[in-house]
Order: sequence, then structure tokens, then C-alpha cells
Amino acid sequence: MQADEALTRLRALGFAEDDALRLHAHFSDAESRGKLGHGYSRIEWLETLELDPVARPERIKVAAGFERWHGRGALGYLVLDAVVRAQLEDPPDTARVVVCENTFPTGMLGGWVRRLADGGLVAALTATSPPRLAHPDGGPPLIGTTPLAIGIPSAGGDPIVTDVSMGRVTHGEVLAGLAQPDELVPFGGEHAHKAFALGLGLQLLVQALHREDAFGAVLVVARPESDPVPALRELAVGLRLPGDS
Repeated sequence: MQADEALTRLRALGFAEDDALRLHAHFSDAESRGKLGHGYSRIEWLETLELDPVARPERIKVAAGFERWHGRGALGYLVLDAVVRAQLEDPPDTARVVVCENTFPTGMLGGWVRRLADGGLVAALTATSPPRLAHPDGGPPLIGTTPLAIGIPSAGGDPIVTDVSMGRVTHGEVLAGLAQPDELVPFGGEHAHKAFALGLGLQLLVQALHREDAFGAVLVVARPESDPVPALRELAVGLRLPGDS
């Protein structure tokens, strides 16, 4: 699927022009970074779902260092887009925890923290999804792929962005036909219990901060107190670091 066709198909789903462009920007970013499981193939998946293209997320609580958002039926991509824009427009004095309820699907988490890092903010984001990963010892799927993305801004203009799913492959890669369902297991081989443990902890963190049984996300965003990235890049000269193009 080409970029023009992708935008046309998003418009055909009934999204307003601003929302279609925001979705298109996220999918295009994924495509440009080789994350094809989070790129235009997701539009084909969206076309199989019952969507409410006019739904709008709502910020339902604001307190010192804390916000709670509710998807209100909007796609998770658009919820996180609204959350990111809100943090950039009104950054925390020091740090803020943002709980996003009924927020699914959440897409390429690295894209959201990159936007925050480009805006000068430190960010860590995780999200839940339907159970996809079984315990390394076997049994039914117990947890989602529970990705964790971290964005660190840099005075040099090139943030460090890490974005790691706890699966050996992502569900998006399975949807896009780039991986087989039986490959969707915790990464690490004989050390897969570590990925499973981290994924389980992240999933329970999100669930513990939610007030209802639904998928969602938790974002921690903060103002940096120092600028460690340039020194790291000097040490790693010649090496590709996480998030580099």
C-alpha cells in the first residue's frame, strides 16, 4: 500500500481530515522506520473492525503530577495523539503520570515518546493488549506483548528512543504476514522468563491504575535535569543506537 492510498482508505473509514492525517502520520512513521507491522498494514486491519470515527477522547481528571484520560470509543492511536499534544502544550513542572483508560490499539509506542523527546521531555510509555504471550513453561496466553518505550531528549537534536515488545515478534508482524503465530512467544530463548516477568509487571502496573477492565496505557513524562545523550553518542561513535534512522 502506498502513502496516497493509505490516506484515502483512512478517509473512507469516516475519520475527519485532522484525524485521518494524524493516523496517516503515525503509520507513515512506522513504515519509514521499517516497523511494517505498525504501518499501513494496520489500515487493512482497521477496515475489519467496528469503529466510531467521530469519537473523541476526554481528559477526565487533572491533579498535581497526574492526569486521567478516557478513550470514549476513540481509537487508541488518537487517544495517545491527544495525550502527547496535551503534554507538549502544558508540560509538567517536574513530572506527571498519565493514565489512559479504554485506549486500544496504541500502535508504535516509540513514535509517541519520540514526539515528546523532540519536544524536550523525558517519557516512558507502556500499554496493554489482548493476551498473546504464554508462560515460558507453556499453557494459554496470559499477557499481552506489553511493549515499553522510553524517549530521552538531546541538546544535539537526536533523542534516544527505545521501544521493545516482550514478544520475540510483534502481533503486528503476524497481522502483516511477516511472522507466524507460533513465533509470538516471550523473547530470550532459555532466558524467556525475564521477558515474561517484565511483561507481566508492566501489564499489572497498567491494570492497577485503571478503574475498569479494559486495555489502556500509562505514560510517565518529566522535564530533564541533565543532558546525557551527547556524551553517550560520543562514546558510541559509528554505532547505531536505539531509535536512530
